Amino acid sequence: MQDQVQDLSPDAIFAFPNRGILRLSGPDRTQFLQGLVSNDVTAVQPGHPVYACLLTPQGKFLHDFFSIADGDSLLIDCEADRRADLLSRLKMYKLRSKIELTDVTDEYTVYGGIGMPDPRLPALGRRLMMPKGETLPVDTSFNVYDRLRIALAVPDGSRDMEIGKTILLENNIDLLNGVSWTKGCYTGQELTARTHYRGLIKKRLCPVRIDGIVPPVGTPLIENGIEVGEMRSSKGDLGLALLKIENIRDARPIGIEGAVLIPQPPAFLTEALQ
Repeated sequence: MQDQVQDLSPDAIFAFPNRGILRLSGPDRTQFLQGLVSNDVTAVQPGHPVYACLLTPQGKFLHDFFSIADGDSLLIDCEADRRADLLSRLKMYKLRSKIELTDVTDEYTVYGGIGMPDPRLPALGRRLMMPKGETLPVDTSFNVYDRLRIALAVPDGSRDMEIGKTILLENNIDLLNGVSWTKGCYTGQELTARTHYRGLIKKRLCPVRIDGIVPPVGTPLIENGIEVGEMRSSKGDLGLALLKIENIRDARPIGIEGAVLIPQPPAFLTEALQ
C-alpha cells in the first residue's frame, strides 16, 4: 500500500534535525551577501526571510540557505553538516567589507510549523529559530514535512543537489523564489542567466512514486538503453529524481531493476513545463 502525503496542519510543530546557523553582522552585511548569492538580499525584512544559493564562478551549486533579519544582523539558516564550509567560503570574500561572521548553531533550534512563512512555497508552512533554552512542544514528525517537501519537488540542499555540479534551474530553484532576475551581478550569475533566457534546461527535479525497491541516491535511470535521469533523496515510496523534461511531461513510468518509478510533478512544475 502506498504511503500518503500529508499536508502540514496549521497547528503542527516539528524540529528540523540538521540545520546550522551563522550570524552575519556589521554595516556591510547586506551589501556583502548581495554580491555573492542568487537572490535579492535587500528584500530581507523582519518576518520575511529570503532563500538563495551560493554558486561557483561557473554557476554550479555550493550551498543553499535562508537569510533572516535579526536586529543588526542576518542569521543564515543552512545545512548543519556543511556550515563550516559555508563559513569558510564566505570569509574568503570578506576582503575589506565591514562584517563579522560567526557560527551560532549551538544557540538556536530551528522549528517548522510556526513563525515566518517559508519563502519557497506557501505549502511548506512556516519556520522559526528559537534560542536553545526556549523549547517548543513538538507534536509532528519531521518525516511528514520531508515527504511533503519531496512531493512538492523541493530539493533539500546537498541531499538532492550535487556540490559543484548542479545548476539551479534543473533543481527548480527559479520556481521556488530562489533566484532574482533583476538584481546586480553575483558569483555564477552568467550561467544561471544564460540557461534561463536561452531555454537551455533539459532536465528538472521531479517527484516519483516508487513501486518496488527504492533506488539509492545517484542511481542512473535508464529507459530503452538511454539514461533519462538520476535518483535523488526519498522517503518511503516517494522520491525525487532529476528527469528529462519529456519524461515529466508525459509522466512515463520508468522501469529499472527492482522498481518502477512514476513521475508525479506538482502543479507549479507542470505549468512551468507547458
